[in-house]
Amino acid sequence: MESIEKLYSEALHLLKDLIRTPSFSREEDGTAAIIRAYLENKGITSHQKGNNIWSYANAYDPGLPTVLLNSHHDTVKPNQGYTLDPFEPLEKEGRLFGLGSNDAGGPLVALIATFVYYHKKQLPVNLLLIASAEEEISGKGGIESLIPELPEMSLAIVGEPTQLKLAVAEKGLMVIDARVEGRAGHAAREEGLNAIYLALDDLIAIRDFRFRKVSPYLGASKVSATIVQAGSQHNVVPDLCSYTLDVRVTDAYTLEEALAELKQVVKADLHPRSMRLRPSRISQDHPLLRVGRAMGLESYGSPTLSDQALIPYPSVKIGPGDSARSHTADEFIYTSELKDGISLYVALLENYFSHLTPKTP
Repeated sequence: MESIEKLYSEALHLLKDLIRTPSFSREEDGTAAIIRAYLENKGITSHQKGNNIWSYANAYDPGLPTVLLNSHHDTVKPNQGYTLDPFEPLEKEGRLFGLGSNDAGGPLVALIATFVYYHKKQLPVNLLLIASAEEEISGKGGIESLIPELPEMSLAIVGEPTQLKLAVAEKGLMVIDARVEGRAGHAAREEGLNAIYLALDDLIAIRDFRFRKVSPYLGASKVSATIVQAGSQHNVVPDLCSYTLDVRVTDAYTLEEALAELKQVVKADLHPRSMRLRPSRISQDHPLLRVGRAMGLESYGSPTLSDQALIPYPSVKIGPGDSARSHTADEFIYTSELKDGISLYVALLENYFSHLTPKTP
């Protein structure tokens, strides 16, 4: 069994290799190859679909529940504020700088290290690792493409920078295209039915709207009008006004419920672009939450999207690093955070497995 210190050293080296390799969403083939090579060097068989990599810690047993360890290896593009080379890992004063070091390279390599720790050990679950692609764009070629091919999961642990706090709920996203129809006419005459004025009533209602249900972790869901389009000529009363709504939905609602509530307050026809990015919540009675409370882990609701939105099973989000550093110039993670992340993941799973294993009288 490998020590935490050795796993940390290898994880740090792996993270530096990932930083050196550009891995923008849909362009993660280089980091996919690095992750596969690392696993196979450990004697772990891996599989690949697109740029998603997955492995089981032991031979799959259909009689056991499946626990997923997931994080992503794609990154956003570096912004103009960088003063350091985003693809050159720089270790300085206890920090490792580089694009993707915090989001989500640190959580990813910490989960990989944890997976290696449990590889070949006798476990009460099927332990599944997925290093997913396209997370930053919620792409259909990411983890969503694997879900239909994998067994049902009793738990997913999603690695994201949460300062090692346990995110037990996450907001979903629904983008809605709205259409208000009027009747065209000449602007100089008392003709037509102005679709802009009809839409204005909707927009005022949206501005003042409050969702009825409130999440104990995430507060109120939120809707914002973000785009309005109407008219093509100054002398024609427009017969159509379209607008776009950005809806951030808490775990107090399903997307369908939030949509139904919005339809009650506007005249427009509402057409969601998709219903993929769903809010998530794990039951307070789930064994992992009981274990987390016993370990003194702080729980909270996360306002940011992750692969949780595409995993239709009980899930939590936790990992080393800080979400406030994500997508910022000169991104970094503290090396101590990485080591603490590995230790916490190992302990969390150890306690969870003990909870699942029947005690002998």
